[in-house]
Formats: sequence, C-alpha cells, structure tokens
Amino acid sequence: MCLLLRRAAVLILLLGVLQPSSYSVQAVQSKPRAARRVATGSRAAGWDDLPAILARIKPPQFPAHDFKITDYGAVTGGAADSTEAIRKAIEACHAAGGGRVVVPAGVFLTGAVHLLSNVNLYVSEGATLKFSTDPAKYLPVVYTRFEGTECMNYSPLIYAFEQENIAVTGAGTLDGSASDENWWAWNRKGPGGADAPARSSIRRLLDYGERGVPVGERVFGQGNFLRPNFIQPYRSRNVLIEGVRIVNSPMWEIHPVLSSNVTVRGVQISSHGPNNDGCDPESSRDVLIADCIFDTGDDCIAIKSGRDNDGRRVGVASENIVIRGCTMKDGHGGVVVGSEISGGCRNVFVEDCRMDSPNLDRALRFKSNARRGGTVENVLMRNVEVGRVAEAILTIDFMYETGPNGPYKPVVRNVELQNVRSASSPRVMWIASWPGAVIDDVRFIDCTFRGVETAEMLQNAGSISFRNVNIEPAKKGNSRNSRPDWP
Repeated sequence: MCLLLRRAAVLILLLGVLQPSSYSVQAVQSKPRAARRVATGSRAAGWDDLPAILARIKPPQFPAHDFKITDYGAVTGGAADSTEAIRKAIEACHAAGGGRVVVPAGVFLTGAVHLLSNVNLYVSEGATLKFSTDPAKYLPVVYTRFEGTECMNYSPLIYAFEQENIAVTGAGTLDGSASDENWWAWNRKGPGGADAPARSSIRRLLDYGERGVPVGERVFGQGNFLRPNFIQPYRSRNVLIEGVRIVNSPMWEIHPVLSSNVTVRGVQISSHGPNNDGCDPESSRDVLIADCIFDTGDDCIAIKSGRDNDGRRVGVASENIVIRGCTMKDGHGGVVVGSEISGGCRNVFVEDCRMDSPNLDRALRFKSNARRGGTVENVLMRNVEVGRVAEAILTIDFMYETGPNGPYKPVVRNVELQNVRSASSPRVMWIASWPGAVIDDVRFIDCTFRGVETAEMLQNAGSISFRNVNIEPAKKGNSRNSRPDWP
C-alpha cells in the first residue's frame, strides 16, 4: 500500500498498515570553499552511488618500523608524565619516514598528543594511555573548533593539524579521565542553578563567530572553560582510527574536521559525560564509520558542518558519509545530522546497524533552526534493527533551540528509510517545522514498526510516502466493523 501525505500540518495517527608539539599551528582563518557548498537542486544520490564512494575510502599504510615510547623515556604506572617521551617518539617516527609509535602494555600518563604525517599511534592490548586532567597539559592553544565555531583553544587530547597518513590503532584503551570533578564540571550548573562555568566562554565565542572576528583573535584556553575534544584530525587526509576503546572523554570523542578519506573502524566508545558524542565528522568528506559500538552521553554519531554565520563563512559541507555495521546503545540519537549544520550535508548512507536502549532517544534525527539553516539532502538508511527508542524512529526538528527565529531556512530532502524494523517506540515520526522551511521527499519502504504508542507528529511537512509499511499499535484493536476473530 502506498500512502502519500502532503503538506501535513496536523497530528496524524497511522496504525495498522502503514600538547606542545614540534610544529606550529598557524592561526590562518579558514577560507570559504565554494566547490563543496551544498548547491540547491544538486543531484539526488542513491544506493548506486555507494560503491564509488567506498572505493575512494582507503586506510593509510605505514612502514614496518616500531618506535616504543618506553625507549624514549615513558614510564608505566600512571604516575610519571610521559608526554615528552611520546612527543619524541612521534618526531623520530616521522623523521624516519613513518611507522608505528607503540604504547606497550601498562598505564601511561600523558598530556596532549600531536600526530605527525605517516605516524600510527599504536595502543597495544593491555595498554592504557591515560590523559591528564590538568588543563595546562593542553597548552599552547591550537586552531580548533568548539561546537562548530573555529577558535584558538586547548588542544584536543589527540590532535593533528594539516597532516596526512595518520592513525590511532590497537586494542588498548584511551582514557580521557574526565569526570564531574574536572572537565565535566565545566558544563555543570553551580549552586542554586547558577550558570555553568563554560557559559560565558561559549557566549563570547558565539559572538566572535557572528561578528566574523578573525580566528587568530578568538583566543581561549587558560582562564576559560571550553573543553577539548578527544581525537581531532583537522584539515588532514588519509586518517585511520581503529580498534581502540575510548572512555571518559571531556566532550566529543572522534571529531574529524575539514578532513578527507577518514576510516573509523572497530572502535568501542563508552563515555557518558555532557556533550559526549561518539563520532562527529564535521565539514569532512569520504568518511567510513564501521563496526563500532557507541554507548554515549549524547549523540552516537552526529554529522556537523559549522555553526551559524561561522559555518556559512567556512562554507564546507559534510558529504559522502558511510555508516555500516555499528551498534548504538545509549545516546540522544543513533545517527544525527546537526544541529551545527550551517555548511550543509549530503550523501549519508546508513546500513546494517543495530540500535536498542531505553536511553536511546531516536534512531535517525535531523535538527536545525533558522539561525543554523543548512541544506541536508540524500540521507539513506536501510537494514537497520531498532529495539526501543524513547521518542521516535525518525525525528526532523526545525524547532530546535531558537526554532523559527532567524533568516536562514533549513532544508531536509531526499530521506529514505528502507527495511527498518523497530520493536517499540512512542511514535514513528516526530517532524516539526514552520512555513517556508523545507522538509520534503521522505520515504518509508518495506518497514515494520511495532509497539507504536501514540499519534504521529507532523507539522508543516512536505511529501512523506509509505510503501509496504506496517505500523502496529502497542494496543491493538479492531475497527467498528472488523470481525473480532479475524487473524
């Protein structure tokens, strides 16, 4: 059966069928890259485009040379600071043409780690790289992004700037050491509901972004409270993050920015602090996220492309993002696009994933508003098993935060869910927009949604279609004229 809903503005119930480093970071402001802008009316991508994208995503290869951090002065036990030893090992590996910088079994304390080209940071099985909670260990400031706005801030725990052929691999653990006693406290409200320490820093950063203050003048770090990300390759290419376990991150865990040819594979993330997104590709292209486990305090995977005017200034979309074989446990959303999506996003492919937790809010989520704007198109999901979600299978929310208050009308179009099956959810869809913003061509094909509890929410949506879809209510009943004994 095919059901087409056009310009729905009411609630509809559908039941039944239906660190310091050896190199300097230049505070060079990112320039707009018009070639990557999301163009209105660009071609709609489909599953036939996936093989060509995957053919371009190739993990980097490294020479068979090992550089053990213990040979450069690193001491196990988790008390002695191994930052300098790790830096020396990375420099030696880079100067020799590349290879592995090996963290052997044991616990090693470190500050910021800066990768250089052709270096694979290998965390061995039984090894823990434990990061200091002293903010001074992440100075001097580096060129980075904080929640979609460029600035000079504390270094990410593992950082690379304009490097190529870099990796973080192995079966060991990366422990950010974050807790409510340190990094996370920066985002917690004070006594009596007082603002979190980070709020004044965030407001100042957003003001810089809105006014177009040069990035080199947006200096934070010491005396401010903008938490660093965990792993951030920035303007880098040929990146591999594989096998490691990541715990206790200050905030976003894996955050490639303005990077290309990125593979995130077989990573296990368990971190439940504030803004603890699992993987956030931002303004990056040709990204594969495969066979990972996400158990997070915020979105499992969240695709970004810059916030508000700063995102539009840089103007680089996220594109060609492939998500395969992942397991999403706790998190605000399984796969999310936004909200910092002002540069746009296109060509997202999600397949063969499992999502199941009473603390997972949505399976597929889009969020923007009239300050963010952004055009998001060609987002395809297939063969996904969903257990319980707390809000809806699909959420498209243009009422997020400031909602319609702003001049930039967001667009979401060409979204397809095929062979998506769920066991329990309050509703299948929560779609909320306002006149002039675009939500269009949303398709459900060969899907079954069971245990649906209440009415669908559709507000100012365009075309939404169903083909061979079953929506089964949590409480089944018969119509007035149905035979009660009918199977």
